[in-house]
Amino acid sequence: QVQLVESGGGLVQAGGSLRLSCTGTGIRFSVYDMAWHRQAPGEQRESVAIVSSITSETKYVDSVKGRFTISLDNAKNTVYLQMNNLKPEDSAVYYCNAGGRLGFWGQGTQVTVSS
Repeated sequence: QVQLVESGGGLVQAGGSLRLSCTGTGIRFSVYDMAWHRQAPGEQRESVAIVSSITSETKYVDSVKGRFTISLDNAKNTVYLQMNNLKPEDSAVYYCNAGGRLGFWGQGTQVTVSS
């Protein structure tokens, strides 16, 4: 059974940092494009960052470029999202994803940024 488990969310003041982690069981992250998505209340889920399993190329939504970094540790089967200089508009539930929208999803972790 495939499971993706996120951790690292919480409450932080604007300008602060958090590092999200997502660890998988029953799945090898190294064969999937890995991504972080987020969904704020009343909003559609959006892709925040993605790392290619083939090229290791990373892509980010414009609103987080220069502040967020996605990385993959294949030995630990864990993907990270380092989030710096957080803003209130970054507040959302963050989801780990393997293999695109029709792939595998974690249960989400709440990130709340206070102003």
